[in-house]
Amino acid sequence: MYDLIIRNAQVFDGTGLPPVLSDVAVSNGRVAQIGHITDVAHETIDAQGLALMPGIVDLHTHYDAQVTWDRTMSPSPALGVTTAVIGNCGFGIAPCPAPLRETMLKNLSVVEGMDLNALLTGVNWEFESFGQYMDQLRRIGPYINTAVFAGHSVIRTAVMGADGSRHVEPSAEQLQTMQSMVSDAMDHGAIGFASSFSPNHSGYGGIPMPSTIASEAELRALTAILGEKKKGVFMMATGTRASPDIMESIVEDTGRPAYISTVLTMYNEGNPLLGATYYERCAQALERGHELYILTSCQPLSFDFSLTDPYVLLSHSAFDVVKTATADALPSIYRSAEFRDAFRKDLKQPKQGILFLGNWRHIEVGPTMRPENQKLEGQSIQALAEQQGQDPVDVFLDLALSEDLGTHFVGKFFNNNDEGVAPSLKHPASVITLSDAGAHLSYMCDAGFGLYFLSHWVRETGHFTLSEGIRKITSEPADRFRIPERGRLQVGLPADMLLFDPATVGISKPIPVQDLPGGGSRMVRTASGVHGVWVNGVKVHDGHNYVDHSQGPGQILDHFNA
Repeated sequence: MYDLIIRNAQVFDGTGLPPVLSDVAVSNGRVAQIGHITDVAHETIDAQGLALMPGIVDLHTHYDAQVTWDRTMSPSPALGVTTAVIGNCGFGIAPCPAPLRETMLKNLSVVEGMDLNALLTGVNWEFESFGQYMDQLRRIGPYINTAVFAGHSVIRTAVMGADGSRHVEPSAEQLQTMQSMVSDAMDHGAIGFASSFSPNHSGYGGIPMPSTIASEAELRALTAILGEKKKGVFMMATGTRASPDIMESIVEDTGRPAYISTVLTMYNEGNPLLGATYYERCAQALERGHELYILTSCQPLSFDFSLTDPYVLLSHSAFDVVKTATADALPSIYRSAEFRDAFRKDLKQPKQGILFLGNWRHIEVGPTMRPENQKLEGQSIQALAEQQGQDPVDVFLDLALSEDLGTHFVGKFFNNNDEGVAPSLKHPASVITLSDAGAHLSYMCDAGFGLYFLSHWVRETGHFTLSEGIRKITSEPADRFRIPERGRLQVGLPADMLLFDPATVGISKPIPVQDLPGGGSRMVRTASGVHGVWVNGVKVHDGHNYVDHSQGPGQILDHFNA
């Protein structure tokens, strides 16, 4: 007798092959049979009209802290994810000597937009070393399969303390200790090494995150461990300093695949050809036999902001007065004709390198304060301006002022044009991921990137067939990161499965909830069209709610393909 039989499903194996109408049997956490099954099971599900696929593989998440208090790793399982990689960009919490715990969490709270009180209240410290952290994860039993990067900033902090954000050059002894920690992490099952040179990655109080000031020589000394071990992948938030040429040379030196993550690869109306040059340089590297890829987002990059903290607009000269103003002074500034005219002038001749170029279609109304304004949520400022016959600047400022500047807005400044984004999604150097799940909780939730891909890029725009779309978010990312057995629905492999309705699958708008330790709030999304998610044959979500497990079925992944 099988543990589970799902009958009459359109079964996609994750490799891009067409689906087959079939039954799928599960036993002992693995797929036991696919085909016409006459046997019985402890549980049988009739999936007539539904599709069954491998669970989504999310290579870019930040659940390092959250998993210590939340084994579900919410909201990812509810959104079809069955395998996640944490520790991206070199930010995490292990290894961490006990005296440095607060320093580590303060930096993490800023660079990844996490509630500091929730971190200080919620993180369960049962470890100091990387190996002890992995052991704790096994005791916790997460709901989804989890792999962990050895992180540059984490290790630099563990060795140098606060000096990791101040001193460019470590001592010879400190560098040797860092190398030893990378080696130790690899020996204890790290999936690879992650770092960041991004100037946008700042820590607590505006200090640079430790890895961002490190030298290229230090980076090469640490990535060299991957070459010595002959295993692991290298992930880098590159900024401009870690150019594709430098990344390719590290691939050549180590023999290990590397992955670029930077907003510079995203479609940007202000410089629409820039991202394409990154993909082309990676394509050239691949032709030379050097595995250099780009972690690619399939969603618009969203910035949540209000006019009490209009950080996305501060590069406009008109906002110079806002930078130094008190909160009490802001309403009068925003009401003044002088400020509004100066802002309009800025938008007519935008400076180079700014985020908002004046296209009001790319700023939408987010959560509002007053019930009568809820009907405006999700609409663009441009659409409202056309409806009201007013200038968008006035509509934007007047709405915020009517709610005492409490209105939230969502700016979609990158990846906001389908025809501009589609070529990157189809490029041989792209790997679809970059959800940042678990991070930037107060203003975004892109954990549902896979369901968005299936709804938008497959069903709505037709850029991908369903078979190919599934491959792009299952077997392809698993293969790229050398994760064995995952991302495929085949006999003998782990039963990581997503049952869904292709006609309705998708994600909701971000929804604010107050469920973090210490009473902190975050944004989550819910799924539509999802009928069940299984990890290693165990149901973790039924399409509506999490299934309660005192020990989750997810495995801590610590062995990877060469």
